[in-house]
Amino acid sequence: MKFILGQIRKSTINKPFTFDNKVDVSELETMNNDIREINSVQVYGQSIYQGEQVIFSFTIVGEMILPCARTLVDVPYPFEIKADEVFSTSPYYGEKEEENEIHPVDGEMIDLTPFIKENILLEVPSRVFSEEATEMENDSLKGQGWEFVSQDSEEKDEKKIDPRLKKLASLFEDNEKE
Repeated sequence: MKFILGQIRKSTINKPFTFDNKVDVSELETMNNDIREINSVQVYGQSIYQGEQVIFSFTIVGEMILPCARTLVDVPYPFEIKADEVFSTSPYYGEKEEENEIHPVDGEMIDLTPFIKENILLEVPSRVFSEEATEMENDSLKGQGWEFVSQDSEEKDEKKIDPRLKKLASLFEDNEKE
């Protein structure tokens, strides 16, 4: 998503320069992250020219496929990211601008695509869970010769009397009556 500075200057005289485009960010799938699949994202917003700075305020809307933290199945994760990026056309770009995350402009073109990708990567959640995983968590897990027992169910089982010792319990009840 590239913009020409002259076009922005001309358009921002009376009102902000607006844009609404689809951007291909499928390159994020090949990077070392959890994104398994991501299609084109919708990017819309506006830009204003203020002195020697060009300010972009935009929203990124899309959906990525991430692995479930428990089962590793594909989980669709919709997202909507609001972002602001500031660019400087000043020839006196220095450390102060760099600390404030103001990006220098080389030439007459601003490419917003790397900043769109960066904002998406910053918003990738550390863990997602599929609905199937939460359903499995609620079910009791049993296998051949084994059973998953939680601490809560173990406490309930302690209150139950072993059927082999049931007669002994009745002896104690008889002694209490006497």
